Amino acid sequence: MARFLFIFSLLICSTLASAQKMYSCNQAYEADLKVYVVNQKYEADLCVYRAAQKYEAVENKGFWFFTEHKYEADKKIFFANQKYEAKLLIYFVKNKYEAGWQKKEKQYLLY
Repeated sequence: MARFLFIFSLLICSTLASAQKMYSCNQAYEADLKVYVVNQKYEADLCVYRAAQKYEAVENKGFWFFTEHKYEADKKIFFANQKYEAKLLIYFVKNKYEAGWQKKEKQYLLY
């Protein structure tokens, strides 16, 4: 029983811990999601903190770690050139405490 609980908890933790590993695609058709980087924080759906390490990119709280390979990522994103092309508007922040959802109704896009 203890073994089952240990394996189950590892599965849950690995799912949560890997929720924000991103790969930036060069082509829109390769991506799961199109995003646009806005110039002002108030325009954003999500404020994103660019994590330096994989372990910092946990849950769906705006901490993104960019991978070098597609197969390592949970989501493949394409940075759109125009705001109207994107489903998600993001703003990159410099501090961890600034990261998070501004408009929670779009949170489902990263699950």
